[in-house]
Amino acid sequence: MDFGVGYFPTDNAMPPGALARLVEKRGQTALFFAEHTHIPASRDTPYQGGELPRRYWHTYDLFVALTAAACATSRLRIGSGICLVIERDPIITAKEVASLDHLSGGRFEFGVGAGWNREEMRNHGTDPRRRMTIMRERIDAMRAIWTSDEATYHGEHVSFDRIWSYPKPAQRPHPPILVGGTGPTVLDRVLAFGDAWFPNYEEAIFDRITELRSRAQRPIEVQVLSAPADPLVLQRLHDAGVQRASHWLPSGPRSTVERALDEWEHAIAVFAGESA
Repeated sequence: MDFGVGYFPTDNAMPPGALARLVEKRGQTALFFAEHTHIPASRDTPYQGGELPRRYWHTYDLFVALTAAACATSRLRIGSGICLVIERDPIITAKEVASLDHLSGGRFEFGVGAGWNREEMRNHGTDPRRRMTIMRERIDAMRAIWTSDEATYHGEHVSFDRIWSYPKPAQRPHPPILVGGTGPTVLDRVLAFGDAWFPNYEEAIFDRITELRSRAQRPIEVQVLSAPADPLVLQRLHDAGVQRASHWLPSGPRSTVERALDEWEHAIAVFAGESA
């Protein structure tokens, strides 16, 4: 099992490039950045964790931050954790994904999801009731752009005639699509268009990993975001066949980030039998 970290790249914390250099040097295999274009000040949609942390509305643009991370590293896998594709134009997003993957030498992993903040969706013109259908069409359209010299797509929410769009991604046929979420229908989406399931950690994922394995008729990985720094949990994830466990680091100065990274690395070492 590989190990990575997630991070909210904010304007008042350790910068994306410096953070990426640090985690690559420390031996992590992947770095995932969160995305929110904005947070509506109304705060009508409740946040499951109570008071919404300020980092949610202080993030850099996802692909700008990922480019900084790519330029600062040479081996680290970089990814979106997650990209809110229901808030993005699919032609532009396809271009950004392909460009980043090409410039990074094929190191990008495309974590996708529909999000949870309904006002945020509406501000982008997305009806929350249709968000799953919209996400599916936008991803299908992007796959057409990445894999076709001359792409055409016609759906209910996305439609375009023959287009040329280059570069193509370095990874073929495209970067892996990691489908986030733990909702009741998420496995349907993973099976429909995902290369991996990318849930946040919770107890229920273990039964659902078993369900995914029983339903899948092709290889589908499982990666877990927000894994706790707990060697016993890491052992359970390993035993369940999880390919990568990633742990959220706090957004803050280098000293804060390094303390959290030390705790995560200690849990990995205990899991691996390298520390008491």
